[in-house]
Order: sequence, then structure tokens, then C-alpha cells
Amino acid sequence: MKRRDFVGLTGLATGALFLPSIPGFGSTLVTPERLLETVDVAVKKRLADAALNAAKSAGASYADVRIGRYLNQSVFTREKQVQNIASGESQGAGVRVIANGTWGFAATNDLSEAGLAKAAQTATAIAKANSKVQKEKVILAPQKGFGEVSWKTPIVQSAFEVPIAQKVDLLLSANGKALEGGASFVNSALFQINEQKYFASTDGSYIDQDIHRIWPTFTVSAVDRSSGKFRSRQALSAPMGMGYEYLVPKAKDKIAGPAGSGLVGYKMSYDLLEDITAATREAKQKIMAKSVTPGKYDLVLDPNHLGLTIHESIGHATELDRVLGYEANYAGTSFATLDWKKQNKPYGSKVVNIVADKTQPGSLGAVGYDDEGVKAGQWDIIKDGMLVDYQKIRDQAHIVGQDHSDGCCYAQSWEDVQFQRMPNVSLKPGKAKMSVDDMVKNVDKGIYIAGRGSFSIDQQRYNFQFGGTVFYAIEKGKITGMLEDVAYQANTQEFWNSCAATCDQSDYRMFGSFNDGKGQPAQSSAVSHGSATTRFNGVNVINTARKIG
Repeated sequence: MKRRDFVGLTGLATGALFLPSIPGFGSTLVTPERLLETVDVAVKKRLADAALNAAKSAGASYADVRIGRYLNQSVFTREKQVQNIASGESQGAGVRVIANGTWGFAATNDLSEAGLAKAAQTATAIAKANSKVQKEKVILAPQKGFGEVSWKTPIVQSAFEVPIAQKVDLLLSANGKALEGGASFVNSALFQINEQKYFASTDGSYIDQDIHRIWPTFTVSAVDRSSGKFRSRQALSAPMGMGYEYLVPKAKDKIAGPAGSGLVGYKMSYDLLEDITAATREAKQKIMAKSVTPGKYDLVLDPNHLGLTIHESIGHATELDRVLGYEANYAGTSFATLDWKKQNKPYGSKVVNIVADKTQPGSLGAVGYDDEGVKAGQWDIIKDGMLVDYQKIRDQAHIVGQDHSDGCCYAQSWEDVQFQRMPNVSLKPGKAKMSVDDMVKNVDKGIYIAGRGSFSIDQQRYNFQFGGTVFYAIEKGKITGMLEDVAYQANTQEFWNSCAATCDQSDYRMFGSFNDGKGQPAQSSAVSHGSATTRFNGVNVINTARKIG
């Protein structure tokens, strides 16, 4: 389908040819107009009360209900064509209870008072059945009720209100920039999510939330026909907890990479056309780039790259359920056990200050309240290099001697039970003024890395290997040219103890994971990781193109 043939078909919602593993995608297909409908809060409160009253009457000592309407829209293009557009909706309710000291859960898509009452009764019956084999009773950290409150992602414009033709035109215009620049192949996509969630509990909370997320992305590939070599460069965008205003570029949000690289980073808005133009140029340069010589290098890591390393080696490693071994069946446990923490070993150098934050504006994890009615906040995980806390929810707090939840409980949909999920986990920027160029000037032999790439980490979140999107050699304080085939290897303690410096707040940006998997059955969540450009000294770099042995 050509662009000129498509403009008049703004109501199209085709069957999905390809949908990623993102919560909400793959739900019932609907017209784009239906995505703009809302549900009266008074109706949701009446349904919630039906569930709570039924649970108490059935013998539950505690109950909460989540009434959810999960909306999504995705647009896929390739070269000059629209590949797919899908608009989806999923709605229903999940009821969680404690009876006889044990959890029970049931979900329903029957959004009537009778339907929710039946789900509550089923959840209570399940809890009572589970109590016969439960060894320890559930202990919930106390939580006051907030009454009737609401929270909404502070967006300027809902992406769902923007005509599909306008979104298609933007993506195809971006593809056109790549093709004009000499790209051999290009695909682009735009994902939009809206979670309309209503939470109520026997603690006395009635919380209505409207959460928005957006992710523009692309991949550009260049092929050298004479040699048969090809290279690709992905978008340097970050998925954000924002509306369509993210795709309206603002000059103040642009952050230049080190002199000689030509890279540009983005803060709270994103220039898709600028990034894809640069990506096309860099994809062609990558074909001719020098292959890295293995050895020890000082690494200067861009925030769009470092976020993934933070996610895997700190974010997952400090989830309390993983630390306790409850999550061992999905990607392992953690080396940072309670016993390890008692030994007071440094997690990193004194430069390393890691904060968890569910309130950070524009982040994927930003909410007003979590999925068990706890007000969102922030707390230290690593302070001056030392592990000081974990991520925990209401039924975990007592295990570490605390009397409150961190507010990081989440379920990917109404039909899934909520459990501990990663909040935004970020590296604080340096206090002293330092630009990226200032940092590079202090590097004698190093590599600058931007963008996410392939990675691998072991079952204890300890030994790892990370690649990237683009790499530049640093020699005697200057960028000297592009490199290829770069990956670095380390263990978590060794790596974070090699952290030597981080740029100041002016360079701070967010990386995002739109579909972070965890749990059995598996669930997906979205989370951001912020940092400024950061230097790590003496890290082992390998050449991924060389054969071993």
C-alpha cells in the first residue's frame, strides 16, 4: 500500500501480521475511535464495591480489585509501504484476597456487579484451598487508605487522538530520508499504550489512574554490493511515559555526543527525522569501520547504552524476590543476597549512587500509585557504592525488617496477578560540572559506546557481556574514528567498581525497556533507567568477529 493510497483510510485497523511481546498487544482489535472512549468512575466504584463486599462476606480478611481497560495501537512500515496497523483493547477485572492467611486470585471479563462478586468468591475459595498447604501466613506491611483519588500521566496530547494518517506520514517520511541517504533497507514503527486502571481495596482506597506510554523506533541497514557486507543501526530513541508531544522535537532537548562522533542524544522530545538521517550515514560508515583490537580500554558509555547495563546488573539483581530465590525459574536469582549485603562489600565505586523512583517525569515506570494501592515514591538502592536497600512490595517488607512497601507492585493486565516489578532504577549524575568532551579529554585509550546491542548475563546477575549500536575509538583524549565488533566483559562488582566519573545533570537522559519480562506465567512491564554519560576504567573488550581457538 502506497502512502497516497493510504491517506484516506484513517479508520483502518487490520489484523496483526507481527506484534511484539508487549502488554496489551494481541488484544481484541477495535476501531481507532473506540480507543478514545472512557468509563465513568462512578461505575467502576460500584463494581469494585461489589467485589470487596463479596470477598469479605466469603471470609476474606483483605481484598483488592483492579478494573482495567488496556489500549494499544501500533503502526509498522517498511521502505515506502505500510505493513500493518492494529488498534487493540482488553478490559476486565482481577480480584486478589487473603483468606486464612493465604493469597487467592481470580479474574473475569464480566464487568457486572454479579460478575465481580463471583470472581471475589472464587478468589476467596482459592485462598482457602491454598491455605491447606501454605507453611507461613502472608504478612502485609500496613497501608492507609487514600479514599477517592486519581492520577494521570502529565501528557500534552494523547497519541491516540492523533490521526493515523499523520503517524503514517511521519514514519514514511523517515523511511524516505533513509532511502534518500543510501539505505538499502529500513523499517520503522510506533507503539502507543494507554492503561486505564481503577484500584480499590478493603484498606479504603479508590484510585483511578490513566497511564500513557509511547515508543518510536526504526532499523536502517546498508549493504555494500561489491563486498556483500552489511551493517545496521537502530534508533537512539527511548520509549517514554509521555504523549505524542515526545515526537515534536525541541532544540533544548538535544544533547551532542563527543566531538568527532556526530552523535546526538535526546531528553524529553525526539527528532525521528534527524536520528534516521544520522543512522543512515552511520550504517554505511560501520561497513568500513576498523575491527576492534581486543584488550583493556576505558569505556565512555552513553546513557542510551548504559541503561541496559544498569537494568541487567543492578535493576534485576536488587529485586527482593529474585534475591530470595522466588524468581529462580525466570532468568535466575541474584548474587546480592541478604548475607552478601551483611558483608558490607562495595557494589561499586563511591561514584555509584543508584536511586529507584516511581515518580520520575516522562519515565515508563511513572505512576501515582502501584497495583496494591501504595503511593509511588523514590528510595536509595546503592549509596556511595554500597548496597543499602532492595525493591520490595507489601508482603516482602517484613522479611528485611521494614514496615512499608516501596510501591513497586505491578500486573501487566487485569487478568494477571500483581507482583514485585522493577521501578525506574537510575544512576545519579555527577555533582561537579563535566561535559562529555571533558570526560573524553581524560581518556588515553578508550572506546565511546552508544545505543543498545546484544547482551548476556548469568543466572546470578554477575558475569556479563554487553555490545552496543555504534562504537568510536578514543586516542589521547580525542575521537579518532568508528570501530566495529566491540563487546565488553566483566562481572557486576568489577565493572561498577571501575566506575570513575559521570557527567553532570545537563547530560542526564533516560533509556527505556518497553517489554521487560519476568514471572511464571510470564508478564511484561515497562521501565526507564536514567544516567549521564559515564566512564569505566580498564574494562576488558573482546572482538566479536574473531573465532575462538
